[in-house]
Amino acid sequence: MKRSSLLLCLSALLSTGTAFSQTLEVPRKVAKALHKTKPADIKKHIAYLADDKLKGRKPGTEGYQMAVDYVVNQYKKLGVEPGGENNSYLQLVRLRQSFLGPDATFSRQPTQGGEAQSFTVGQDVAIYPHPEENQTSVSAPVVFVGHGITAPDLGYDDYAGQNVKGKIVLVMRGAPKSFPSTVASYSIDVTTILKNAADHGAVGVIIGANTQNPKATVPNLSRGVNSVADANGKVATSRNFVSPQIKLLANLSAVSTQHMFSKAGLDTAQVFTTLRSGKPASADLKQTVKASYTSSNKDFDSWNVIGKITGADPQLKNEYVVHSAHLDHVGITAPVNGDSINNGAHDNASGVASLLEIARTYSRLKEKPKRSILIVMVTAEEMGLLGSAYFAKYPTVPKSSIVADINTDMPTIIAPLLSVVGLGSQHSTLETPVANAAAYLGMTVEADPEPNENRFIRSDQYSFVTQGVPALHIKYGNKTADGLNNLNKKVAEWRAVHYHKPQDELNDTFDFDAGRKYVQLNFLISYQVANTPARPTWKKGDFFGTRFGQK
Repeated sequence: MKRSSLLLCLSALLSTGTAFSQTLEVPRKVAKALHKTKPADIKKHIAYLADDKLKGRKPGTEGYQMAVDYVVNQYKKLGVEPGGENNSYLQLVRLRQSFLGPDATFSRQPTQGGEAQSFTVGQDVAIYPHPEENQTSVSAPVVFVGHGITAPDLGYDDYAGQNVKGKIVLVMRGAPKSFPSTVASYSIDVTTILKNAADHGAVGVIIGANTQNPKATVPNLSRGVNSVADANGKVATSRNFVSPQIKLLANLSAVSTQHMFSKAGLDTAQVFTTLRSGKPASADLKQTVKASYTSSNKDFDSWNVIGKITGADPQLKNEYVVHSAHLDHVGITAPVNGDSINNGAHDNASGVASLLEIARTYSRLKEKPKRSILIVMVTAEEMGLLGSAYFAKYPTVPKSSIVADINTDMPTIIAPLLSVVGLGSQHSTLETPVANAAAYLGMTVEADPEPNENRFIRSDQYSFVTQGVPALHIKYGNKTADGLNNLNKKVAEWRAVHYHKPQDELNDTFDFDAGRKYVQLNFLISYQVANTPARPTWKKGDFFGTRFGQK
C-alpha cells in the first residue's frame, strides 16, 4: 500500500479522537471497514440479548433459544456462511445434569483396624454424582499428595515416592509460589488434578479444605453437576469427570480435613508451611475411605452457534482462526433488590455483540483474509466451559485445521480502554499480533493485574489450550486517564454490585466506545493471524505447548 494512502487512512481515524500507530500497516480498505464500527450497533445487540424476555439465556430454556435465533439471523444478514453441522449454523451439545441420590454414605477407618467414623454427606463431605454409573462404591486406602501436581520440568512432584495405584488421594488445591500465574491456574484446576491422579493409578480424589479457615464448608451440589454426553450416553467432556477409573470425587469441610490429618498424626500447620515453601509434603494417611452412592442424570439439548467467513487463499482457506464468546448466562435466581432475572448484559451479551461486529467488519471486506474465520458462540460456559470444551474437542472443521482462538468474555466495558492484557498470549507467537494491534490503536499491553483471579482457566480460551491450540483472552489493563492506573479497583467495585446478579443489565455502567475498541483490537489480531503464512506456534519449551501441543 502507498504511504500516502496509509496516511489518509490514519488521518481519518485520528479524527475520531483515537491515537493510531503506524507500527502495523493495515490496508486502506481494511482500515476503512474497521473505522465503521459503531458503538450504537454494539449497544443494539446487547439491548436484545440482555432483555428480560430472554430470562437470562440459560441453556435449555426458551430464552437461550431466542439468543440462538438472534445470532443465526445476524449471521444471515451479514452474509456469514454456516459453520455448524449439516450445513447449518448449529452444533448440537447434549448437556447432562447429574444428581446425587439421598442414600450416599462416606466413612473413614484406620487401615490397621479401629472404629469407623461416618461423615455426614452434604455437611462434612460433598460427593460428586457419577455421570455414567447409577450405583458406585469404592473402598481404598488414602494417601495425601499435597497439591496433586506433577511438574518435573519445574522441579516439583507431589507424587514422588508415593504409590497410589488403586488408592484414593487427598489433595489441597494450590501451587508453589514459584509457579507463573497461568501455570498455577492450570495446576489448581480440578480437571488437571483428576487427570494426574488417574495417570498415577488412583481410583478416587478427595479435595480438602484449608484448615486455616475452620469455617470452610463443602459446595452445595443439589442443583446437579454438569457435563456433555455423547450419542452413546457416555461423557464427551466434563470438568469433573475424566475417566471411569475415578470412582470418587469429593470435597471435605475444614473440620473434616483437619480430622483426617490429625488421625494420621500429621501437624496441619507444618504441612501447610512445607507446601507454601514450595516443597512436597505427601504422606500415607493410614486410613481407608469407603463411599457408596447412587446417581441420576437429566439430559437436554443445547447449541453452539457457528458462522464461517471463507478465506481467499486456495490453501490457507482450509485453516481457521476462531473468535469465541459464550452466549449463555445463569438464568433466573433468587431475587436481589426485587429482581430475579440475570440479564448478563456485560456477561456475556457484550462479548457476543463484539463478535457480531467483528463479523460485520469482515463482511465489509471484498477481499477476505487468506485463512478462514470461524465466529463461534458457545453454550454452557457458566456450567463449566462445556460448549467450548465440546467444540474444541469435536470441532465442525478438521481439528488440526484450527490455528488459534481469540476469546471474548465479559470485556467489562465500563471505562475508556487505554491498556489491555493478552491473557495467555505470552505462551505463544500470538503475543506479536496482540502487541501490533494494541500499538496501532494507541494502547499499551500489560501483564495481568489480577493473576490470583485465575482467569486463564475460567473462560473458553482454556478449552482450546487443552486441545493444543494457541489461544488468548483480551482483558482490560489498569491504565486510566487520570494517571492513577487503578482500573481494577473500579472493576472490583462494579463486580461487587453486578457480577452474576440481576443488576448486570443494560444501564449507565457501559462505555460503548470502549466496546468499539475491543472490536477493533480483536479484529486486528485475527486479521494478522489469518494473513500470516506461518500458523501460530507455542514458544519453545513453553509449559502448555509441552503438555498439549497440537492434538
